[in-house]
Amino acid sequence: MLISVCIIAALGLIFGAFLGYAAKKFGVEKDERIEKIIAILPGINCGSCNCVGCSDYAEKVVSGSVKSNLCTPGGESVAFAISEVMGVQEIEIRDTMVARVRCQGNHYKTIKKYELDTVIKSCSEARLYFHGDKSCIYGCLGYGDCVSHCPFGAIVITPQGIAEVKDNLCVGCGKCVKTCPKQIIKLQNMEMCYTVLCSSKEHAHHAKIACDIACIACGKCAEICPNSAILMEHNLAKIDYEKCNSCGLCALKCPTNAIYSEIKDCDFVEIVEEKCIGCTKCKNVCPFNAISGELKHVHKVSEKMCVGCGFCEKSCPTQAIVRKNK
Repeated sequence: MLISVCIIAALGLIFGAFLGYAAKKFGVEKDERIEKIIAILPGINCGSCNCVGCSDYAEKVVSGSVKSNLCTPGGESVAFAISEVMGVQEIEIRDTMVARVRCQGNHYKTIKKYELDTVIKSCSEARLYFHGDKSCIYGCLGYGDCVSHCPFGAIVITPQGIAEVKDNLCVGCGKCVKTCPKQIIKLQNMEMCYTVLCSSKEHAHHAKIACDIACIACGKCAEICPNSAILMEHNLAKIDYEKCNSCGLCALKCPTNAIYSEIKDCDFVEIVEEKCIGCTKCKNVCPFNAISGELKHVHKVSEKMCVGCGFCEKSCPTQAIVRKNK
């Protein structure tokens, strides 16, 4: 018995020594920059960089397979710090993103279809019962899956029963986007003033019955948009933010208030007196009566009334209208 124990112990020592030698002989040294980058990253493993986690992202940055500015929660400060570690002089600054819950169907705008005897604890669970208990099968269920997954406490469920994002806390990591079983939370540029806060794909009649504030795909927003930035897809208005200049005409014309307007200053236009010939074309096309002036006289723009929609700019034959920032 004692001999057997000694043999096993000796074999253990031999194999242990061999493995230790092999680890030193054939081991791959880890780049010290990886640990430095991991220390810089927020460490929430959100996946917004399309990597498995912060460690994976750090390794890929060092290997050169991904850029150093992909950490959305970290923003500019983290991007610059990583670039400094990597010795990169110039980096591309990405847009600041924020989550938007594309639904306004709270308890007062929708109808509750049924009451269950059991307690519903999550949106994923509620969705299993006929797409949820709200009359709109596309809308926010309000049980807070997004809230529980947000690492920054940037989402709350309002007393009216709908998810709401706090812009000052949201870093655009995208965890809520991946968590929402209805897929109605989207990331968008924080600088964008207007959002279609509806995800219904129903035809107008059924959409309006299900929710008082639903998009009914009437097309009025698309018709009035000066940049053709709105199109209709699956009975729902969709804004192309590459074309949108945040003029606000879509929100003003929406009959159901499905397009939400942020409180934000937008551009306005100014008329260059030397170029203006007083043709009145700009005055006639302005939907806000923001331009005044008589025929063959220099026209003026009211900064308070102008929303920068661009109708006048396109109509001017002498290019006398220029865009300004408020």
